[in-house]
Amino acid sequence: MTTLAARPRTALLVIDVQKGVVAEAHQRDAVVANIAALVDRAREEGVPVVWVQHSDDDLVKGSEAWEYAPELIRRDTEALIHKNFGDSFEETELEDVLAAAEAGHLVVTGASTDACIRSTIHGAFVRGYDVTLVSDAHTTDDNSEWGAPPPEQVIAHTNLYWQYHSAPGRTAAVAETKDVTFT
Repeated sequence: MTTLAARPRTALLVIDVQKGVVAEAHQRDAVVANIAALVDRAREEGVPVVWVQHSDDDLVKGSEAWEYAPELIRRDTEALIHKNFGDSFEETELEDVLAAAEAGHLVVTGASTDACIRSTIHGAFVRGYDVTLVSDAHTTDDNSEWGAPPPEQVIAHTNLYWQYHSAPGRTAAVAETKDVTFT
């Protein structure tokens, strides 16, 4: 039901599952395993997998911390989007990649829930995409010492409000890894 014309396909976004981003993330191993399972399913079903990789002053491009988690291996044929802002669309070629793939529905996974995930799901939605957030395939660090809720509450709250998000002609949804459909 996307508002984007001629975009019948779905794409899987794998956002910032980088060593320096997820090293101390909540339920890191389970989340990365769920993302790996989704990547495998997407590949089996011929669904485009789009990898997003962040860099900034704290996450230097080319450093070990900048590299993807070793459990996740991108194929050379899969798009890689380099970004410097929370929203994966800002000053990147993500929109062009998705248009070429005829993707109007995004299945979103990765890190960090309260930063790049939240920015990207909203950014996609306002650009006309249908967006499914995979409830058990995104994570964040514990930022409670700076006033944030504990990570499990950040994740639960994001999953809660996203399932009720709405706008004309677009769908927001939340699904567990086992329930994700790419069609």
